[in-house]
Amino acid sequence: MHRPEPVTLSDGRVRLSPLTRDHAPALEAAAADGELWTLRVTSVPAPGHMPAYIDAALKGQAEGHMLPFAVEDLATGRVVGTSRYHDIVPGVERLEIGYTWYARSAQRTHVNTCAKLLLMTHAFETLGARLVGWRTDNYNFASQRAIERLGAKKDGVLRHHSPRRDGTVRDTVMYSLTAGEWPEVRAHLRYQLDKPRG
Repeated sequence: MHRPEPVTLSDGRVRLSPLTRDHAPALEAAAADGELWTLRVTSVPAPGHMPAYIDAALKGQAEGHMLPFAVEDLATGRVVGTSRYHDIVPGVERLEIGYTWYARSAQRTHVNTCAKLLLMTHAFETLGARLVGWRTDNYNFASQRAIERLGAKKDGVLRHHSPRRDGTVRDTVMYSLTAGEWPEVRAHLRYQLDKPRG
C-alpha cells in the first residue's frame, strides 16, 4: 500500500481538501451549526479549540498515521465538516476512516455518502488498501447506521476502550470493508447517489 499523501478529491458535488489551519474559522462555523460539541458521543471541538484540533490532526499527518481533510459542499461553497484517514498501517495495507463530523444542515444529505465514496475509492484504487475500517461510540447509533449504509461489516465491539470527553469510557464498535467487497459496495453507493429522488 502506498503511504497516503495530501491530495484533493472531488466528484463535482463534494470536495475534500487537505486540512490546514486556514480551515479553522469555517470549521468553527460548521460545528456551531447544531452545537456539535455538546453531543456526548462525538469529539467535535468546543468553540475556540479548533486550531488545537487541527494541529493534532496535522501532527498525526506528519507522523504518517493520519491524513485529514476539510469537506466542502460544492452546491453551497461552504466547508461543512471534516474527515480523515487514521490508524494507517502500510505494512498490513490497512487504514481507517474517521474523525468525521458535519454541520447539522449537511447531515442526512449527499455529503457523507459522496465524501466516503471518494475516500474509499482513493484508499482501494489509488493507495492499494486491502481493508478500510471504521470505529464509533457504542451509543452513537446515527454513526453506526451511516457506516452500515456504506456497506461496511460489523467486526465486533471493543469493550471499555476509549475515554469520552465527559470522563466516561466508551465501548467502541468496529466495522470494516475488504478490497474484495469494494466493487459491489462502490456500485451500490453510486446507484444510491444517482437514483432519482422521489
